[in-house]
Amino acid sequence: MLAFDSWVDSSIYSGLQRSRGLYDDFAAFMDRLHVGGFRRVGVELACEGLTLGLAGSVLALALAVPAFRETSDDWLKKQDLAITFLDRYGQEVGRRGIKHDDSVPLEQFPDYLLQAVLATEDRRFYDHYGIDPIGTLRALTVNARSTGVVQGGSTVTQQLAKNLFLSNERTIERKVKEAYLAVWLEFHLPKREILKLYLDRAYMGGGTFGIQAAAEFYFDKNVRDLSLSEAAMLAGLFKAPTKFAPHINLPAARARASDVLQNMVVAGFLTEGQIYAARRNPATPVDRRRESSPDWYLDWAYDEVLKLSESGKLGNDRVLTVRTALDNNLQKHTETVIEDALRQYGKQYRAKQGAAVVLEPSGAVRAIVGGRDYGASQFNRATDAVRQPGSSFKPFVYLTALMTGRVRATSIVDGSGICLGNWCPHNYGGASAGQLPLVVALQKSLNTVAVRLSVMIGQAYWKGKDANQWNFAKLGRQKILENAHAMGITTPLTDTVSLPLGAGDVKMIDMASAYAVFANGGRKAAPYAAVEIRNSRDAVIYRRDRDGPVMPQVIPAEKIAEMNNMLKEVVAGGTARAAQLEGVVAAGKTGTTNSYRDAWFDGFTGNYVCTVWFGNDDSTSMNNMTGGTLPARTWHEIMAYAHQGIELKNPYGISGTGQAVASAGSSSHGDLGAPQRPATLSRRATETLGSIEDLFNNAEKLGGKRVDSGSSVTFASDQTPRSQGERKRSVGGWIVIE
Repeated sequence: MLAFDSWVDSSIYSGLQRSRGLYDDFAAFMDRLHVGGFRRVGVELACEGLTLGLAGSVLALALAVPAFRETSDDWLKKQDLAITFLDRYGQEVGRRGIKHDDSVPLEQFPDYLLQAVLATEDRRFYDHYGIDPIGTLRALTVNARSTGVVQGGSTVTQQLAKNLFLSNERTIERKVKEAYLAVWLEFHLPKREILKLYLDRAYMGGGTFGIQAAAEFYFDKNVRDLSLSEAAMLAGLFKAPTKFAPHINLPAARARASDVLQNMVVAGFLTEGQIYAARRNPATPVDRRRESSPDWYLDWAYDEVLKLSESGKLGNDRVLTVRTALDNNLQKHTETVIEDALRQYGKQYRAKQGAAVVLEPSGAVRAIVGGRDYGASQFNRATDAVRQPGSSFKPFVYLTALMTGRVRATSIVDGSGICLGNWCPHNYGGASAGQLPLVVALQKSLNTVAVRLSVMIGQAYWKGKDANQWNFAKLGRQKILENAHAMGITTPLTDTVSLPLGAGDVKMIDMASAYAVFANGGRKAAPYAAVEIRNSRDAVIYRRDRDGPVMPQVIPAEKIAEMNNMLKEVVAGGTARAAQLEGVVAAGKTGTTNSYRDAWFDGFTGNYVCTVWFGNDDSTSMNNMTGGTLPARTWHEIMAYAHQGIELKNPYGISGTGQAVASAGSSSHGDLGAPQRPATLSRRATETLGSIEDLFNNAEKLGGKRVDSGSSVTFASDQTPRSQGERKRSVGGWIVIE
């Protein structure tokens, strides 16, 4: 044992001695690397730089992953459809896609057109790798010296990346993705192809995409034939196509063209003498002042057709003609109403944006306004933005409560305060309410009642043992979410205690779709634009009534009827009195979010559903705007116009008739407080005319010929002799032999 103890002590001592020796050797070696003075500062900075560089590289990789997810194997063909859009009456209203814009090779573009674009948009295009730090620094310097934004820092490649892969939403995430995708494009495409794609896909105002389409629209010319002054005017549109569109503001367009010409001189492309004639003789566009394009609607309709194409429902043809449910007169009026409301009241309420969706109870979308100015921002707030709906979400809560069978519209409920844990909601303005009928609680939009209903719903469905108010409320919210999603809400709503008050994020078009379920009696009404699609051979390859999804019954009709009679009272004597329509039965619900960030009105009649929203893109607070103020008044202006000259219908389950509405062309068109609406065909008349057109087309394709016989026309087959079994049909003075 003594020997073992001695061996242990000796081993420990020897190990410590060797360790000390190794440490001394290491210290001596490190002393050789010791630096002092300025050299030490340099070493420290280098070390910190290496650390930050490694951290930055990891962060850059993390940010790059979501950007590159936007790409795919067929990314260059994602938008190769060429679509001509028609409104519900068959009139052409616009085009989308790129085939009709890329017919002219880049080699045939005038040199001065390419020079004008590069001198204005990206002077160092052939020198950078997708991102231009020098150009960005120059733009920042110029803008700092000016009172506003004079130059942009985005390169042509960055703008193309945005057009190909991203939306126009102004967020930091989008700018980061844009930068990565710009570099990615530079590695995958040559410079000239990047420039060509940019020229073919950029929005140029007036509903045109691509400089070829813009040349035809503004000057009625092929891009090959543009003069220098015309090329300068088109090159000036890339920055702000609506602001500088010559058919809207010709003086501004000419001033912008003059700036472009000067840019060409500064960039060294032309001399002062070469631009002199173009300045003295500015471009004069074709008069297009009366023409407008429903761009918000067409963007959304294009995405719908693109999804149908990708799902294989449209075959392999890439040139399509799509008849939509668009009511172009209603679309223009809705755009005007939104703009007028913001121009007149925007400063007062500190509101900068508004949006609206109008659709039929079947889901056919008649109008979409996605913002105030499509040229300034193509981000569609009506279809892409998610905002909190506030109290306009409460009908889902009340409907779910009615479905339990425990309450009815006349049931007395408690409007006093309630707390779930340490969360205690308050009513608008801090008002306190006692016992009152359920319909009155909805009229007053009481928050406390909505939360109590979520608890009551949970009690009705509770099967567990741990029965308490918190668990009841949680189960109740799950049932509310189930109904909201079944009715058309597509966004994933987070289950929070404030969900019954509208704290989740939803899309406007989803809210309109969900409210259509109220209007039509409980059937799900997915929003759609495409009514009929024809291929390049004019053959019908898709019809909504034949190939579209069915409308399943998602809510019992009797509960919808009970709910609609409650929502009618919100308009008749509640928070939405400003939405009342003379002689038209209307129902709906207002919505206002915390700190007045969003203001909504979602309402419907038996004919239309309309959702209106006002707010700010950066979610800053407005000045006390509630859903019952400007949104309800705007809804009234839109729907008063929409209901002229149509057969009035009541929302499902609401009895009673309204006062007759003046038809279009009547001198009393102002009874609804709206401008006179042009005379239009009814839906039935439109469908009948379409059927007649198809009948004639099919008859001629089968070898028939038209034979005049007095006031009628006979289709007689040259290939088949008339037989005893032939049939004759008379359609509006036309006789068809089958």
